[in-house]
Amino acid sequence: MNSIIFIVMDSCRYDSFAAARTPNIDRLGTAQKRFSYASWTAPSHYTFCMGMMPHASPSGVMASEVYKDEFVQWRDRTGRSDIEFRTFLPRISLPKVLSDLGYRTVAKVSMPVLNPYTILNQHWDEYKQMPNHNDFEGMISEIDCEEDDPHFYFLNLGETHYPYMLSGEELPRVSGVHGALKLLGKDGQGGGQGGGKMGSEEASQVATAGAKDFFTPERFASLHQQQTVCVEYVDSMIGNLMEIVPTGTHFIVTADHGELFGEDGYFGHGPIMHSKCFEVPFVEGSLK
Repeated sequence: MNSIIFIVMDSCRYDSFAAARTPNIDRLGTAQKRFSYASWTAPSHYTFCMGMMPHASPSGVMASEVYKDEFVQWRDRTGRSDIEFRTFLPRISLPKVLSDLGYRTVAKVSMPVLNPYTILNQHWDEYKQMPNHNDFEGMISEIDCEEDDPHFYFLNLGETHYPYMLSGEELPRVSGVHGALKLLGKDGQGGGQGGGKMGSEEASQVATAGAKDFFTPERFASLHQQQTVCVEYVDSMIGNLMEIVPTGTHFIVTADHGELFGEDGYFGHGPIMHSKCFEVPFVEGSLK
Protein backbone atom coordinates (compact mmCIF):
# COMPACT_ATOMS: atom_id res chain seq x y z
CA MET A 1 0.00 0.00 0.00
CA ASN A 2 1.20 3.48 -0.83
CA SER A 3 0.99 6.55 1.38
CA ILE A 4 -1.72 9.09 0.56
CA ILE A 5 -1.61 12.88 0.96
CA PHE A 6 -4.96 14.64 0.72
CA ILE A 7 -4.57 18.43 0.37
CA VAL A 8 -7.55 20.76 0.75
CA MET A 9 -6.96 24.37 -0.31
CA ASP A 10 -9.55 26.11 1.80
CA SER A 11 -11.88 28.44 -0.15
CA CYS A 12 -10.02 28.02 -3.45
CA ARG A 13 -12.45 28.42 -6.29
CA TYR A 14 -11.80 26.76 -9.62
CA ASP A 15 -10.97 29.76 -11.79
CA SER A 16 -8.43 31.02 -9.23
CA PHE A 17 -6.68 27.68 -9.52
CA ALA A 18 -6.98 27.55 -13.31
CA ALA A 19 -5.27 30.96 -13.64
CA ALA A 20 -2.29 29.85 -11.54
CA ARG A 21 1.00 28.34 -12.65
CA THR A 22 1.11 24.92 -10.97
CA PRO A 23 4.03 22.90 -12.39
CA ASN A 24 4.19 20.58 -9.39
CA ILE A 25 0.49 19.81 -9.17
CA ASP A 26 0.51 19.31 -12.94
CA ARG A 27 2.80 16.31 -12.39
CA LEU A 28 -0.15 14.50 -10.84
CA GLY A 29 -2.57 14.81 -13.75
CA THR A 30 -5.00 17.19 -15.39
CA ALA A 31 -7.08 19.33 -13.06
CA GLN A 32 -10.85 19.07 -13.37
CA LYS A 33 -13.60 21.48 -12.45
CA ARG A 34 -15.75 19.74 -9.89
CA PHE A 35 -18.42 20.77 -7.42
CA SER A 36 -18.33 20.77 -3.65
CA TYR A 37 -21.10 19.13 -1.65
CA ALA A 38 -21.22 22.21 0.60
CA SER A 39 -20.54 25.93 0.41
CA TRP A 40 -18.49 26.22 3.59
CA THR A 41 -15.72 24.49 5.47
CA ALA A 42 -17.16 22.24 8.17
CA PRO A 43 -19.78 20.25 6.21
CA SER A 44 -17.47 19.96 3.23
CA HIS A 45 -14.72 18.47 5.38
CA TYR A 46 -17.19 16.08 6.97
CA THR A 47 -17.92 14.84 3.46
CA PHE A 48 -14.19 14.33 2.83
CA CYS A 49 -13.92 12.37 6.07
CA MET A 50 -16.69 10.12 4.77
CA GLY A 51 -14.42 9.26 1.84
CA MET A 52 -16.16 11.34 -0.81
CA MET A 53 -14.61 13.79 -3.25
CA PRO A 54 -16.10 16.86 -4.95
CA HIS A 55 -18.43 15.54 -7.63
CA ALA A 56 -18.64 16.11 -11.37
CA SER A 57 -22.42 16.73 -11.32
CA PRO A 58 -23.16 13.90 -13.79
CA SER A 59 -26.55 13.73 -15.47
CA GLY A 60 -28.63 10.70 -16.31
CA VAL A 61 -27.47 8.60 -13.36
CA MET A 62 -28.86 7.83 -9.94
CA ALA A 63 -27.10 9.52 -7.04
CA SER A 64 -26.55 6.14 -5.36
CA GLU A 65 -24.41 4.99 -8.28
CA VAL A 66 -22.26 8.10 -8.02
CA TYR A 67 -21.70 7.44 -4.33
CA LYS A 68 -20.82 3.77 -4.86
CA ASP A 69 -18.34 4.58 -7.61
CA GLU A 70 -16.74 7.22 -5.41
CA PHE A 71 -16.09 4.84 -2.53
CA VAL A 72 -14.73 2.12 -4.80
CA GLN A 73 -12.11 4.54 -6.16
CA TRP A 74 -10.26 4.06 -2.89
CA ARG A 75 -9.09 0.75 -4.39
CA ASP A 76 -6.81 2.61 -6.80
CA ARG A 77 -5.73 5.15 -4.21
CA THR A 78 -4.68 2.53 -1.69
CA GLY A 79 -3.72 -0.31 -4.04
CA ARG A 80 -6.18 -2.60 -2.25
CA SER A 81 -8.60 -4.47 -4.49
CA ASP A 82 -10.75 -5.67 -1.59
CA ILE A 83 -12.30 -2.25 -0.82
CA GLU A 84 -16.02 -2.15 -1.55
CA PHE A 85 -18.88 0.22 -0.83
CA ARG A 86 -19.80 -1.86 2.22
CA THR A 87 -16.24 -1.55 3.55
CA PHE A 88 -17.21 1.93 4.74
CA LEU A 89 -20.30 0.77 6.61
CA PRO A 90 -21.62 1.43 9.17
CA ARG A 91 -19.41 4.36 10.27
CA ILE A 92 -18.78 5.83 6.78
CA SER A 93 -15.44 7.06 8.08
CA LEU A 94 -12.43 7.27 5.76
CA PRO A 95 -9.85 7.46 8.58
CA LYS A 96 -11.43 4.38 10.21
CA VAL A 97 -11.30 2.40 6.97
CA LEU A 98 -7.71 3.37 6.28
CA SER A 99 -6.69 2.70 9.88
CA ASP A 100 -8.20 -0.79 9.63
CA LEU A 101 -6.13 -1.34 6.48
CA GLY A 102 -2.92 -0.50 8.34
CA TYR A 103 -2.48 3.19 7.61
CA ARG A 104 -1.31 5.67 10.19
CA THR A 105 -3.89 8.44 9.85
CA VAL A 106 -2.86 12.05 10.49
CA ALA A 107 -4.93 15.23 10.08
CA LYS A 108 -3.47 18.72 10.25
CA VAL A 109 -5.93 21.59 9.93
CA SER A 110 -5.77 25.38 9.72
CA MET A 111 -9.37 26.53 10.18
CA PRO A 112 -10.59 26.96 13.78
CA VAL A 113 -13.99 25.51 12.85
CA LEU A 114 -12.18 22.17 12.30
CA ASN A 115 -10.47 22.25 15.71
CA PRO A 116 -9.80 18.97 17.58
CA TYR A 117 -12.85 19.41 19.82
CA THR A 118 -15.22 19.03 16.88
CA ILE A 119 -16.93 15.88 15.69
CA LEU A 120 -14.43 15.67 12.80
CA ASN A 121 -11.76 14.45 15.21
CA GLN A 122 -12.75 10.80 15.13
CA HIS A 123 -10.74 7.70 14.19
CA TRP A 124 -7.48 9.59 13.60
CA ASP A 125 -4.16 8.52 15.08
CA GLU A 126 -3.24 12.19 15.21
CA TYR A 127 -5.37 15.30 14.73
CA LYS A 128 -3.76 18.70 15.11
CA GLN A 129 -4.81 22.29 14.60
CA MET A 130 -1.77 24.23 13.41
CA PRO A 131 -0.79 27.30 15.46
CA ASN A 132 -0.63 29.48 12.35
CA HIS A 133 -3.41 30.11 9.82
CA ASN A 134 -0.85 29.89 6.98
CA ASP A 135 1.37 27.00 8.02
CA PHE A 136 1.59 24.56 5.12
CA GLU A 137 5.35 24.75 5.49
CA GLY A 138 5.01 23.70 9.13
CA MET A 139 2.81 20.77 8.14
CA ILE A 140 5.42 19.61 5.64
CA SER A 141 8.12 19.73 8.31
CA GLU A 142 6.08 17.25 10.38
CA ILE A 143 5.46 14.75 7.57
CA ASP A 144 7.33 11.45 7.60
CA CYS A 145 6.34 8.91 4.95
CA GLU A 146 9.59 6.95 5.23
CA GLU A 147 8.34 4.77 8.09
CA ASP A 148 7.35 1.17 7.44
CA ASP A 149 3.60 1.71 7.76
CA PRO A 150 1.79 3.63 5.02
CA HIS A 151 0.52 7.05 6.05
CA PHE A 152 -2.62 8.98 5.25
CA TYR A 153 -2.10 12.72 5.65
CA PHE A 154 -5.13 14.99 5.51
CA LEU A 155 -4.08 18.64 5.24
CA ASN A 156 -6.41 21.65 5.42
CA LEU A 157 -4.56 24.74 4.16
CA GLY A 158 -5.42 28.29 5.18
CA GLU A 159 -3.19 30.01 2.63
CA THR A 160 -5.96 30.27 0.01
CA HIS A 161 -8.56 31.45 2.55
CA TYR A 162 -9.28 35.14 3.24
CA PRO A 163 -7.16 37.22 3.82
CA TYR A 164 -5.14 35.26 1.23
CA MET A 165 -1.79 35.64 3.05
CA LEU A 166 -2.04 39.43 2.86
CA SER A 167 -0.36 41.07 5.83
CA GLY A 168 0.19 44.68 6.77
CA GLU A 169 -2.98 45.80 5.03
CA GLU A 170 -6.08 47.27 6.64
CA LEU A 171 -8.49 44.48 5.75
CA PRO A 172 -11.96 44.11 7.28
CA ARG A 173 -12.34 41.37 9.84
CA VAL A 174 -14.23 38.46 8.31
CA SER A 175 -15.31 35.82 10.81
CA GLY A 176 -16.57 32.32 10.13
CA VAL A 177 -18.81 30.28 12.42
CA HIS A 178 -16.02 29.87 14.96
CA GLY A 179 -15.24 33.58 15.03
CA ALA A 180 -18.92 34.55 15.08
CA LEU A 181 -19.48 32.38 18.16
CA LYS A 182 -16.46 33.92 19.90
CA LEU A 183 -17.83 37.40 19.24
CA LEU A 184 -21.42 36.52 20.12
CA GLY A 185 -22.87 39.13 22.40
CA LYS A 186 -19.73 41.25 22.69
CA ASP A 187 -21.33 44.14 20.84
CA GLY A 188 -24.86 43.47 21.98
CA GLN A 189 -25.81 42.34 18.50
CA GLY A 190 -24.18 38.95 18.22
CA GLY A 191 -21.20 38.13 16.09
CA GLY A 192 -22.56 39.36 12.80
CA GLN A 193 -21.91 42.51 10.83
CA GLY A 194 -20.99 45.59 12.78
CA GLY A 195 -18.56 48.45 13.04
CA GLY A 196 -18.96 49.26 9.36
CA LYS A 197 -17.07 46.11 8.42
CA MET A 198 -17.93 42.78 6.87
CA GLY A 199 -19.30 40.36 9.43
CA SER A 200 -19.40 36.60 9.13
CA GLU A 201 -18.22 35.08 5.87
CA GLU A 202 -20.91 32.51 6.52
CA ALA A 203 -23.41 35.37 6.04
CA SER A 204 -21.37 37.13 3.48
CA GLN A 205 -23.73 39.15 1.35
CA VAL A 206 -22.33 42.66 1.13
CA ALA A 207 -24.68 44.72 3.25
CA THR A 208 -23.02 47.38 5.38
CA ALA A 209 -22.01 50.74 3.98
CA GLY A 210 -18.50 50.36 5.39
CA ALA A 211 -18.01 47.05 3.64
CA LYS A 212 -19.30 48.47 0.40
CA ASP A 213 -16.85 51.34 0.68
CA PHE A 214 -13.98 48.89 1.07
CA PHE A 215 -15.03 46.06 -1.24
CA THR A 216 -15.03 47.93 -4.52
CA PRO A 217 -14.89 46.11 -7.88
CA GLU A 218 -11.18 46.96 -8.02
CA ARG A 219 -10.61 45.49 -4.54
CA PHE A 220 -12.54 42.36 -5.43
CA ALA A 221 -10.42 41.89 -8.56
CA SER A 222 -7.26 42.35 -6.51
CA LEU A 223 -8.34 39.79 -3.91
CA HIS A 224 -9.29 37.32 -6.63
CA GLN A 225 -5.86 37.71 -8.20
CA GLN A 226 -4.23 37.31 -4.79
CA GLN A 227 -5.96 33.97 -4.30
CA THR A 228 -4.29 32.83 -7.52
CA VAL A 229 -0.95 33.98 -6.11
CA CYS A 230 -1.66 31.86 -3.03
CA VAL A 231 -2.32 28.81 -5.23
CA GLU A 232 1.10 29.29 -6.80
CA TYR A 233 2.65 29.46 -3.33
CA VAL A 234 0.87 26.23 -2.36
CA ASP A 235 2.16 24.60 -5.54
CA SER A 236 5.72 25.58 -4.65
CA MET A 237 5.28 24.01 -1.21
CA ILE A 238 3.85 20.85 -2.80
CA GLY A 239 7.04 20.73 -4.85
CA ASN A 240 9.02 20.75 -1.60
CA LEU A 241 6.76 18.02 -0.22
CA MET A 242 7.31 15.88 -3.31
CA GLU A 243 11.03 16.00 -2.60
CA ILE A 244 10.67 14.19 0.73
CA VAL A 245 7.97 11.57 0.09
CA PRO A 246 8.55 8.19 -1.59
CA THR A 247 7.82 7.52 -5.23
CA GLY A 248 4.33 6.09 -5.49
CA THR A 249 2.83 8.41 -2.88
CA HIS A 250 -0.71 9.23 -4.01
CA PHE A 251 -1.75 12.89 -3.94
CA ILE A 252 -5.24 14.37 -3.94
CA VAL A 253 -5.41 18.16 -4.34
CA THR A 254 -8.75 19.93 -4.19
CA ALA A 255 -10.75 22.61 -2.33
CA ASP A 256 -13.62 22.43 0.11
CA HIS A 257 -15.68 25.14 -1.59
CA GLY A 258 -15.31 28.22 -3.76
CA GLU A 259 -15.36 31.91 -2.99
CA LEU A 260 -17.34 34.97 -4.14
CA PHE A 261 -15.50 38.09 -5.23
CA GLY A 262 -18.37 40.51 -5.62
CA GLU A 263 -20.54 38.46 -7.97
CA ASP A 264 -24.20 39.37 -7.46
CA GLY A 265 -23.33 41.34 -4.33
CA TYR A 266 -21.58 38.53 -2.46
CA PHE A 267 -18.14 38.14 -0.94
CA GLY A 268 -16.80 35.03 0.72
CA HIS A 269 -18.78 31.85 1.19
CA GLY A 270 -21.38 30.24 3.42
CA PRO A 271 -25.19 30.19 3.11
CA ILE A 272 -25.00 31.19 -0.54
CA MET A 273 -26.44 29.33 -3.49
CA HIS A 274 -24.12 30.61 -6.19
CA SER A 275 -22.22 28.49 -8.69
CA LYS A 276 -18.86 30.11 -7.89
CA CYS A 277 -19.26 29.00 -4.29
CA PHE A 278 -19.34 25.36 -5.39
CA GLU A 279 -16.83 25.25 -8.26
CA VAL A 280 -13.54 23.73 -7.09
CA PRO A 281 -10.43 22.21 -8.67
CA PHE A 282 -9.69 18.52 -8.36
CA VAL A 283 -6.59 16.64 -9.39
CA GLU A 284 -5.08 13.40 -8.18
CA GLY A 285 -2.32 11.03 -9.13
CA SER A 286 0.65 9.08 -7.86
CA LEU A 287 4.11 10.58 -7.69
CA LYS A 288 6.35 9.04 -10.35
